[in-house]
Amino acid sequence: MNTNKITIIGSIIIIILIITIPTIYKVVSMHHDNLYKVVEDKIIEKAKNCYNDGICLNENITLKELYDHKYLEKMSDPVTKEYYNENSYVTIKDNKYKFIAVE
Repeated sequence: MNTNKITIIGSIIIIILIITIPTIYKVVSMHHDNLYKVVEDKIIEKAKNCYNDGICLNENITLKELYDHKYLEKMSDPVTKEYYNENSYVTIKDNKYKFIAVE
């Protein structure tokens, strides 16, 4: 009787862990992805504004340019809290904008 209780309780704990650990991992992963998306969208929006205003004319607009022209304040990685390298840039190709982070 005692070993049956231990087996049942152990099985329940294992089942709960099998369900919760991947779920927690997925939720945290999606949260980090959303944080990166928000920061990248903000950087891309400011690069679009700079490009449309005629101030940033290159196909690659660096964060340094955006900082120098006061379009953006220093941006940091939302997960690690480290500032992005000033050489990171937004590339413009066929009216599509993409942020490239340089290490």
